[in-house]
Amino acid sequence: MCGIIGYIGNRNAVPILIDGLKKLEYRGYDSAGIVFPTDTGFDVRRCVGKIRELESLVGGENLSSFIGLGHTRWATHGGPTEANAHPHRVRNVVIVHNGIVENYMSLKSRLKKLGYEFSSDTDSEVLSALIAYHCEQNPSLLLEEAVRIAVNEAEGSFAIGVMSDREPGKIVAAKKESPLVVGLGEGEYLLASDIPALLNHTRDVIILHDRQMAVLTADGVSITDFEGNPVEAKVEKITWSPAMAEKGGYRHFMLKEIFEQPRTVMDTIRGRFSLETGGINFEEIGFAKEMLADVRKVFLVACGTSWHAGLVGKYLLESVARIGAETDIASEFRYRDPIIGPGDLFVAITQSGETADTLAAQKEAKRRGAKVLSICNVVGSSSAREADAVIYTHAGPEIGVASTKAFTSQLAALYMLALSMGEARGTFSREQALELLNGLITIPHQMENILHRESEIADMARRYFKASDFLYLARGLNYPVALEGALKLKEISYIHAEGYPAGEMKHGPIALIDEELPVVVLAPGDGSFLKILGNIEEARSRGGQIIAICVDDGAEAGNAETGADSKLGGKAKDVFAIPRSHPLLAPLLFSLPLQLIAYHIAVLRGCDVDQPRNLAKSVTVE
Repeated sequence: MCGIIGYIGNRNAVPILIDGLKKLEYRGYDSAGIVFPTDTGFDVRRCVGKIRELESLVGGENLSSFIGLGHTRWATHGGPTEANAHPHRVRNVVIVHNGIVENYMSLKSRLKKLGYEFSSDTDSEVLSALIAYHCEQNPSLLLEEAVRIAVNEAEGSFAIGVMSDREPGKIVAAKKESPLVVGLGEGEYLLASDIPALLNHTRDVIILHDRQMAVLTADGVSITDFEGNPVEAKVEKITWSPAMAEKGGYRHFMLKEIFEQPRTVMDTIRGRFSLETGGINFEEIGFAKEMLADVRKVFLVACGTSWHAGLVGKYLLESVARIGAETDIASEFRYRDPIIGPGDLFVAITQSGETADTLAAQKEAKRRGAKVLSICNVVGSSSAREADAVIYTHAGPEIGVASTKAFTSQLAALYMLALSMGEARGTFSREQALELLNGLITIPHQMENILHRESEIADMARRYFKASDFLYLARGLNYPVALEGALKLKEISYIHAEGYPAGEMKHGPIALIDEELPVVVLAPGDGSFLKILGNIEEARSRGGQIIAICVDDGAEAGNAETGADSKLGGKAKDVFAIPRSHPLLAPLLFSLPLQLIAYHIAVLRGCDVDQPRNLAKSVTVE
């Protein structure tokens, strides 16, 4: 996955490109570059490393141009080297590219026979050469016509920005299964992989659909499809403010986004239910009540953190709606010949709406006749557009690569889905729905209570940040939260961590427990507490350093530790209590201390919290 930025207008493009790349750095940061025309041809500047390296490279020069392209890369084909960095130039054509050209080897072989030489290991350079070839074959072709021929020959997923020194006042863009947005300013036009890169300049955007192209000139923007047919583009007004994508005084984006969760959870549920009737707004979700009542089976499919949300969703749907639910990792779903078809509901869970594996699984489910619901954070994303219905999570831009607020917002959306299906199927009474809804609207306040006690987690982190391994244990619908807690620690601190169902501890993981191993245990105040207490005793007797996250009525008043520790019989080395809630809502509260543990340990270890190594925010290739 990579980030693309483009500009044409009445200002100097160079600082605008650099600023846009900073907003897109979450999409990849192993190399970066910009290109702009000069009197003698294209000036291409690129380097290995993050955007600050590129900024240093060009900072001492008085560079100026009214048009240009920029790129920040996450390596797919070819390692992170300057030669593999974008932009790529072949003869008179320069390109920036996000995605994968699957047939690039056959194209490369063909172009080599025609005399084209390559200086990188990338598939992107091949696409640049292919466009250059068509320009040279027919000098009367406009750049957009050469691009159109080339993208129809290319297989795979891609978003590209292209310039040619034959037409230096033009940017041509094309999109196929990778995100691309056009911004409409006053006398200026922009191109980007994601909306935050545009917000300092405009709120009016055109979100390109698959197999669409855009031509940007000083006179405006025109949109066509890959066959050359004009497209009447819809201009959307973005309500995000630029400040929403800034740190807001927090040390890291991740910490800011952890603290935003009381608001984002409330924004996700707001207006979607009635406390008078206990009913859910079916029209807003997008499916008729009758359709939900007739669903035969639910498939929740996602990747990474979103998959963990789906695992919680499985428990919720089975408990509330009494319907069979499967949770699949998207990269496995499409290859296992799943038994899905008419009468089934496929739920794609994706923060960006552009995750390649999830999109591929979604398309396969739709091809087989299933109804498709997208739980997504990005309006107009590929997943949202191709679904039959959408539940938007309203979390706002999530800049930190390790997901936090998107996860709890996805959980909130899944509560809405479970309640709506429970109502439609008659499996959850009005009284039960009201009890859960009343609990749900108090969750943001309870989250704030936990966040106000961040210093307790920070103190705890100081005792464990040198550990080399962690074990996370939980039962029932909190087990996926243990998986998510372990993933967060792995992602940002680079400590090996495992999440396990507590009942499985004696089937292998217990062999790892010694006096050096921190064991994080989630102990809810439900019927599993005594079982969890037994697991704690077993781990403690083998020397494990027990960190217990438990439920205690005193947590709301800030008197959590004493009451919680008494419940645990003094068996834990460290205890953090969360407020009591409806048992089905516990995952929303357990998530926060686990996120904070990972964050503070990563900070103490000197890790790059917002941009952990080898990771990118949205994985838009398989």
